[in-house]
Amino acid sequence: MKKTNILLAVLYCFFSTLVKSQTAQAPISDEFAHTYSIIAIDQKEGLMAVGVQSHWFNVGRIVPWAKAGVGVIATQSFANTKLGYQGLTLLEENMHPEEVLSKLLTEDEGLDYRQFAILDAQGRISAFTGEKCIQHASHYIGENYSVQANMMANDKVVPSMSLTFEERQDLPLPERVLEALKSAQSAGGDIRGQQSVALIVVQISPNEAEKNKEHEIDLRVEDSQEPLHELERLLKIHRGYELMNQADQALEIEDYTTALYLYNKAEDLMPNNIELQFWKSIAIISSGDEKKGVKSLKKLVKGNVNWQKLFLQLVKEGFLDVSEKVYQEIEHM
Repeated sequence: MKKTNILLAVLYCFFSTLVKSQTAQAPISDEFAHTYSIIAIDQKEGLMAVGVQSHWFNVGRIVPWAKAGVGVIATQSFANTKLGYQGLTLLEENMHPEEVLSKLLTEDEGLDYRQFAILDAQGRISAFTGEKCIQHASHYIGENYSVQANMMANDKVVPSMSLTFEERQDLPLPERVLEALKSAQSAGGDIRGQQSVALIVVQISPNEAEKNKEHEIDLRVEDSQEPLHELERLLKIHRGYELMNQADQALEIEDYTTALYLYNKAEDLMPNNIELQFWKSIAIISSGDEKKGVKSLKKLVKGNVNWQKLFLQLVKEGFLDVSEKVYQEIEHM
């Protein structure tokens, strides 16, 4: 028998001795997503977020649910993923989170083993922790957020997440959620340790052009000994690419001052990114400083013939406009 099945069987037997009603049973066939999570909204930024960490493979597939203009949800403990996608559907029908929670949980035979939190685009929040969630299990609803946890090492995890989220108002919402998750781990976290983490961020009110854009941020670490550390790295890279995209747009309209400023800011976040260094070199050349730009580009393509080929192809196909002198220097390196 697989270790997971053994663990589930042991838990099932344990719960069975506690349940007084003969009809109440632990839903051991559901996803075993014991975890800590946070859902939150920032009206000024126009964003909603859900973040989660668990000692379970690919928790991002199970716990976090989000839809732009609608809301965010966390469904955990013996997780019923139907609560996620059905919850978003009901929110989209303008139901209050309290009504959504009541409707979904009263129809759920595994009610006592569920932990569920829901936040809509208006900032209304509802949360629930079943009586038979594995201790330490609790949730706390604060202003514009809810934190929830079960199967924790101690009872300090939820208060620590809450305190950190409230104190770090100096940070953008995604980074603030990450700090709350990190504080949960520092307080003891999942009694089994760490394995996977996820962060999803969506807009409160997407405009017409963005309505088909599912997520602003969708980062997942499926399996790692230090998933929160890896998420922090990925979020930093995400921010770097945001800046690089803005720099590319400035480059397209020949605003070289802005482009170089943004490329430099992006490079601070990801100093070893070759793609970034390539386009920064192009921006320098395009700005008129051919000597500096060519020197930077030569350093980049030296020993890497593919980047050299890419540069030459972009010029030949009309995507880059450089002098014949620059072209010849790179071609005959």
